[in-house]
Amino acid sequence: MIGSLTVALLCAGGLAAPAAARDTAIPSTTGQTADAPRVKLPDGLALTPPMGFNNWNSTHCRAEFDEAMIKGIADIFVEKGLKDAGYEYVNLDDCWALPQRDANGKLVPDPVRFPNGIKAVADYVHSKGLKLGIYTSAGTKTCNSAGFPGALGHERSDAQQFADWGVDYLKYDNCNNQGVDAKKRYIAMRDALKAASETTGRPIVYSICEWGENKPWEWAADVGHLWRTTGDISDNWGSMVSIMKRNLPLAKYAGPGHWNDPDMLEVGNGGMTDTEYRTHFSMWSIMAAPLLIGSDLRKASPETFEILGNKEVIAVDQDPLGKQGEVVSSQGGRWVVAKEMKDGSRAVALFNETGTAQSVSTTAKAVGLPGADAYTLRDLWEHKSYNTAGRIAATVPAHGTVLLRVSAGGKWAHHPPAAELGLDGGLFVEAGKPAKVTSEVANLGRTAARRVAVTLDAPSGWTVRATSPSTARSLRTGRTLATSWTVTAPAGTQPGPYDVRLKATYRSPHGARAEKVLPLTAQVVVAPPAGGSLLGDLPWLSATNGWGPVERNTSNGDRGLGDGRPITIGGKVYAKGLGVHAESAVEYYAGAACEKVTAQVGVDDETIVKGTIAFEIWADGEKAASTGVLTNAMPAQELSADVSGAQVVRLVVTDGGDGIDSDHGDWADATLSC
Repeated sequence: MIGSLTVALLCAGGLAAPAAARDTAIPSTTGQTADAPRVKLPDGLALTPPMGFNNWNSTHCRAEFDEAMIKGIADIFVEKGLKDAGYEYVNLDDCWALPQRDANGKLVPDPVRFPNGIKAVADYVHSKGLKLGIYTSAGTKTCNSAGFPGALGHERSDAQQFADWGVDYLKYDNCNNQGVDAKKRYIAMRDALKAASETTGRPIVYSICEWGENKPWEWAADVGHLWRTTGDISDNWGSMVSIMKRNLPLAKYAGPGHWNDPDMLEVGNGGMTDTEYRTHFSMWSIMAAPLLIGSDLRKASPETFEILGNKEVIAVDQDPLGKQGEVVSSQGGRWVVAKEMKDGSRAVALFNETGTAQSVSTTAKAVGLPGADAYTLRDLWEHKSYNTAGRIAATVPAHGTVLLRVSAGGKWAHHPPAAELGLDGGLFVEAGKPAKVTSEVANLGRTAARRVAVTLDAPSGWTVRATSPSTARSLRTGRTLATSWTVTAPAGTQPGPYDVRLKATYRSPHGARAEKVLPLTAQVVVAPPAGGSLLGDLPWLSATNGWGPVERNTSNGDRGLGDGRPITIGGKVYAKGLGVHAESAVEYYAGAACEKVTAQVGVDDETIVKGTIAFEIWADGEKAASTGVLTNAMPAQELSADVSGAQVVRLVVTDGGDGIDSDHGDWADATLSC
């Protein structure tokens, strides 16, 4: 589950139900061994990843989770076109029931939340042409501390009750499982759902939610239609990226009717930027993940609906071939992930994990396309098509993803050439001093780009001046227009990020006008002081963290800012440093004036016995130093790196390869020497 100090509260043990209220077989396995299941769920379900809604990420067990909310979401699916885009399931999560079963051992819907019962809600959802999902746990209690009844030992009765109510989807969690073998517990419910389907004629999609603890991808293809591969997602960049990294290597296990599930969407819940949410949606789609909306759509912004309703991105997720995207390359936070599509094209995600804009590139050959004179390249967020001679590239904003669909074929010449825009080295400005920067516009297309013009727009009051040509009559394939600029922020401009925009306009050989816009960030910075500076006291360019905020000169603590403790590794206390939680990245401006980063690193003692992490120091996108995997039992280790000439230094903590469970890391006495 979540890597935090309160993790134990999520899955506290519960008491078993009285024997009279239990099914006769505990668990019901129909005489099979756990390793050789023979009874399959009905065929034809979840042939593409399920799409819909689940309330948990936005409401947890708060009072706003009720019948009115569920009906309202169903209405919005229809009114906002989400149903037409493919969203189908409206799913209830934990806390829908009373804490006690009735005298007959049956589940009882909470009469305050659901005064008309679950069947009435299902009937309403069905009347909209949608389907209803429900939740319980493969244990004696669900995961909520209130102790709602789980289905362990009640599989047949509960499955029959769900089917009788008209439920179409079951999320089956893993809390309070009493140590019973996971395969037996999940097979028992599989068989119960099969039996209920045979008596009612209602097939139920079966979502296994055991958090990847028992590697369900290796055994659950004949048990459920999808299985969680990780612990719970949180609405922050570090959590989302960590989960993505754990799910990506499992591509070979996914396919029609059996999907890897990296948990529900956080798009629109407010903990990430729209750029980060587009990355979230893009990467879940290219991973052929279930797309279950986790935000309250009754309060959603237009930008949230624009992301969730992008039919071209959804088509990548829902492609009937059923392939999960695979990593083509990954270096320095620059990722290329490609997915084979049924029509022979490839979906290609160019993903930038870092806090500064990066050029991410690959080729048509590398993503598996056949040789051709040229290719059609469709940008699925721009909704525009271009031609490329074979190179697939973009300068991707910090934490952004460019999602493309690339195909070989004879129609490429109808589209203007693709172009990559970029700024050489990023844009760092000291207030009142001119900064020099070079923009580039590269023609990736098979055809020439004509009448090329480039502009660089900065905030009002700034001065921007081109010091070399910013136009070109024609750029042939592979040619680049490089333009030098001076950019000056007024004296007194406060340090921090400011929006700038690089724009290129050009014409195709047929005269069609094309425009490429690259939103970027200019950082107004203060030059690092000479000598040694403690990083816990210096301003950073960007900081992301897997649990709560990065803390200065204390441990990570919990979710809130300022809730850390003294930094302590192996019993030794440090007054200065950074307290983080994997996945974490903190970036500093070094201005090509610094030589070395040093720190004492390790797992903070506040994790008690948990935590496995690794530390890395990066200089301008190149790894300069790293540790192996460190645990709570280890003393602090010294880590140092030569960062001479680097503009940006990045301190990274990864999860050690086993997920973000209590991964509290310390950069004790972290020092930048300049």
